[in-house]
Amino acid sequence: MTVAELLDRAKALNVMIATAESCTGGMVAAALTDIPGSSTVVDRGFVTYTNAAKQDMLGVRADTLAAHGAVSEEVAREMAEGALAHSQAQLAVSITGIAGPGGSEFKPEGRVCFGLALTGRPTLTETVEFGAAGRANVRRAARDHALKLLEKGLSELA
Repeated sequence: MTVAELLDRAKALNVMIATAESCTGGMVAAALTDIPGSSTVVDRGFVTYTNAAKQDMLGVRADTLAAHGAVSEEVAREMAEGALAHSQAQLAVSITGIAGPGGSEFKPEGRVCFGLALTGRPTLTETVEFGAAGRANVRRAARDHALKLLEKGLSELA
């Protein structure tokens, strides 16, 4: 499904979308808003690169960050749910990860955690290991994966 088709499907379902992004720095929101007419279904995008931004803009809890770190499914869950709570959207995707270079033995470069929140449904989370493919490649792969998650969310709402 192309991004334009994704937006058409959201429009047909009367669903608004929000994004909460860390390592992708707004790439998902940019991909959505590159399409003319996207304002009918894209409510807003949050770029929350720091832990403070995640807390201030999305309501991610300090104890969640302390216990699990920013790159975790727990934080991805709270980011996605926070995007729903702080928007007019019914569907939100979140991304937090290590695009590189760098990482650690416990959180390697290329690890990205995603959240998918839908109004009235349990929030889904997952971790994808994109590997040390380079910063630009990890960010692009994370953007594309998030768009596929939005497609999945729309299928669940259909």
